[in-house]
Amino acid sequence: MTQPAASDASSPVAPAADLRHRAEGEASALPPLLVDAQMLAGAVLLGEHGRRRAGTGDDFWQYRPLQQGDSRRMIDHRRSARGDVQFVREREWQIAQTVHVWTDLGASMRFSSSPALPQKIDRARLLALAVSVLMLRGGERVGLTGGRLPPRSGKAQILRLAEMLSREDDADYAPPEHRAMVPHARALFISDFLGPFDELQLALSKAADRGVRGVLLQVLDPSEESFPFAGRTRFHSMTGGLVHETLKASALRDRYLDRMAERRDALEALCRTAGWRLGLHHTGDSAQAALMWLYHALERSSA
Repeated sequence: MTQPAASDASSPVAPAADLRHRAEGEASALPPLLVDAQMLAGAVLLGEHGRRRAGTGDDFWQYRPLQQGDSRRMIDHRRSARGDVQFVREREWQIAQTVHVWTDLGASMRFSSSPALPQKIDRARLLALAVSVLMLRGGERVGLTGGRLPPRSGKAQILRLAEMLSREDDADYAPPEHRAMVPHARALFISDFLGPFDELQLALSKAADRGVRGVLLQVLDPSEESFPFAGRTRFHSMTGGLVHETLKASALRDRYLDRMAERRDALEALCRTAGWRLGLHHTGDSAQAALMWLYHALERSSA
């Protein structure tokens, strides 16, 4: 067995090369999903955010005239010196809130109509983790539904989320998880929402009962909206459990599009009843635009 050659400890190049090697090794261990999500979140550049109401916090929000019951210590003398009215300096209310995330990891999400497009599950994971990064940077607590990963704050939670979101479910359609949601928290559900509708109804009903407000983001492949199939076509589920073959696929187009429209209407009605917001994202569209919408939708859902 050969021994490695001894390095010249007196040379500054050797320690630097060793440090670089170890750094590259640690970086390569990070899941690609995590790297992509952090880059996507960094591109948004939304900065610190508050709850836009007066309270305890570090950031200035507004000046207002002194009112009866205010302490004299609250007066901002520099602002008040500009006129005859005494003003109080209010700070922005900043308190960590809880955000629950559910991402559909079922087999139906592994569909892509073209090698040039990401699978639905990859885009769903990316958006879920990227918005979690933004929320955690803002001081929120983020976790997964069902108690598998309780909401926590801090950078370490990003690694835990990346690990959990990298898993897969063997079922064609994974039902949304509604257990262990903190009352009056916020929630984000990402899926194609093409599976059994009663499971989703139950999840949002349970969430509404706890005062949880949130966002549904439907992620679809462009072909699932346009149905560009014609001639002899064999359709099958991602697990192969469901198979349908037709000699004239174009004859199914109108019925298929009607069913898709019905599902969309049902999702909109369900969200109105539960007080949630509904969004639609196609895998051929910009992930950054979807992240911006998601982030602001979650912010508004807390109001």
